[in-house]
Amino acid sequence: MNKEELKEYVNKYCGLRDVQFAAYELYARKYNLTAKELFVLDIIWFAPEGCMQSEICERLSATKQTISAIIKKFLRLGYISITKSKTDRRNKIIHLTDIGIEYVNKIIPPAADAEVDAMGELSAEDIEKLVCLTTRFSEYMRKKFNEITE
Repeated sequence: MNKEELKEYVNKYCGLRDVQFAAYELYARKYNLTAKELFVLDIIWFAPEGCMQSEICERLSATKQTISAIIKKFLRLGYISITKSKTDRRNKIIHLTDIGIEYVNKIIPPAADAEVDAMGELSAEDIEKLVCLTTRFSEYMRKKFNEITE
């Protein structure tokens, strides 16, 4: 495939990625959240034993400052609590409070169900292809972006 054809496909793919992200952003706005805040709640929700801020940063490729600001907001609202790790006192474990569980239960399970239902519209073969190709493309993207020098 020549460079111009590849550029067309990149633009189509980016448009599809934007549609997906917009779906999360619009859903988050219904609850006065940003998509990043929605993703943080999602990670905490699916970690009932708790998770560390560093895990959230890594998963979302976000800075410590960005995640810290989100964590402080949720702490202020009473949705989360923070405890020190028993194995490493420097690490803090983030958990949902009872109020947080009640709040997040209205948001994350329906979103997770929507994702599963959307994936369920595809055949098993298409799901495998989608995940395989997206994984490969993501790895190539990471590699190519890391190769860029100033």
